[in-house]
Amino acid sequence: MISVRVLIRPKEGILDAQGKAVESALPALGFDGIEHVRVGRVVELRAEDDRSLEELCEKLLANPLIEDYEIEIL
Repeated sequence: MISVRVLIRPKEGILDAQGKAVESALPALGFDGIEHVRVGRVVELRAEDDRSLEELCEKLLANPLIEDYEIEIL
């Protein structure tokens, strides 16, 4: 079995409402000088091999129209 981490983020140019909400809250919390916040997801799993991971991401974990993903073998 292999351990896998999949990082899923909104594609560049796609509105990231969560990222904008976090970014606008930062100054009120005393965090200045932070910009271009993007919020995504992390999915961790174990698999027998890495042959079907691309298909898993394309069909289930990410929306390839609006999200990019990165597969990390741990």
